[in-house]
Amino acid sequence: MAVPVILVVDDEASIRRTLREILEYEDYAVEEAEDGEAALDKLRKDRFDVVLLDVKMPKVDGLEVLATMGKEQIDVPVVMISGHGTIETAVEATKLGAFDFVEKPPDLNRLLLSIRNAMDRGQLESENKRMRQTIVEKVSGELTPILGESPGIRNIKETIQRVAPTEARVLITGEAGTGKELVAKWVHKLSHRNEGPVVEVNCAAIPSELIESELFGHEKGSFTGATKQRIGKFEQAHGGTLFLDEIGDMSLSAQAKVLRALQENTITRVGGDRSIPVDVRVIAATNKDLLSQIGEHQFREDLYHRLSVILIHVPPLRERRGDVPVITENIAERIARRNGLDPKPFTRDALTALSNFDWRGNVRELHNVVERLTILSQGERITELDVERYVHPGGASGNPIIGLMDRFDQFSDFRDSAEKLFIEHKLTQNDWNISRTAEAIGIQRSHLYNKMSKYDISRDED
Repeated sequence: MAVPVILVVDDEASIRRTLREILEYEDYAVEEAEDGEAALDKLRKDRFDVVLLDVKMPKVDGLEVLATMGKEQIDVPVVMISGHGTIETAVEATKLGAFDFVEKPPDLNRLLLSIRNAMDRGQLESENKRMRQTIVEKVSGELTPILGESPGIRNIKETIQRVAPTEARVLITGEAGTGKELVAKWVHKLSHRNEGPVVEVNCAAIPSELIESELFGHEKGSFTGATKQRIGKFEQAHGGTLFLDEIGDMSLSAQAKVLRALQENTITRVGGDRSIPVDVRVIAATNKDLLSQIGEHQFREDLYHRLSVILIHVPPLRERRGDVPVITENIAERIARRNGLDPKPFTRDALTALSNFDWRGNVRELHNVVERLTILSQGERITELDVERYVHPGGASGNPIIGLMDRFDQFSDFRDSAEKLFIEHKLTQNDWNISRTAEAIGIQRSHLYNKMSKYDISRDED
């Protein structure tokens, strides 16, 4: 199992050795740098979960390293360690982005607690960054159309046209990968709030102990690590739309506070005592049976009724096989445009073969398969033989390894491509729940995020 990697930066070899022994005993992997210059070289090349950084060093000192990391957007939590600590230095380090400041010789329990908290904060910031990247474009931006003419899809389009101009809350249900997020975006785009922000929160991707801070924000000093005030998603979405994805994974405590926010149109930051008015339209989505969860006391019935003024159910792809060809061709065109490739048309037989699959991962799985076929197929058209070669009857769960072996000559290229496909497949299997996926494949959440960043893996919005 992969373990978190910590970079220890100190000009004294004895201190590096001592810290290495302590951290390796706690099952961390450790790399060393003897000065700030060497540390920056490593940070530019590799990924680390935490940096333990000395202040006083030759060449480039710790504060200069922090400043450079900020300028170059090297997002790794830093714990400063110094035997020459002063209040002024600690304040300066905090301003430059340090997570914590520990004096030498460090108290072991204090140091390990700081490292764990820094890792938690680093994971949260990575999640937040990914979420910020998924904030919907304004109306002027391109938005994927809702494709298909099956009865279920026609009903969704008609419902969106009727409900979008109102203030009614919407609950979108359906299996993972069916396109619930896309439906939410269209509701926002066709609403009178379309000039305002639309902010997404993936409730399944945020640890339960952090979801309230994410939604409502927090005041400085409200908990360990809260070094400055944070504005939550409700406030960020003021005047626009807040999309609560995977609402069924939200803790009961957070559900109660969301219910209160919907009733009173106000929120209170964690650690605060001031009511803040918010003007937000909430759209929620889930792949779970909320009525069953209500019966099992896992979801609040009063919150369900607040959210489900309008219900929109997105059917799975296997129930609308006739929509597969038009969705496939649209995805292929966008993939080609994004990668600067000439579009590869699909033969009629290839589209028929794809339509016959069950697509357990729905449109998201189909997107992965079309991208694979676009990249790996050899001819100018994608044929039924390509589908048979690169896609097994289970859809994207098939094994494209033979095609990869034909495509790549270098082992490193083959390994990276295979690893990307493996991670995408496991994310699809686990409904893009980061924690469950990391546990299933035996790595830390932070390492999974690193891999996703390395291979540019993200949820598709189809």
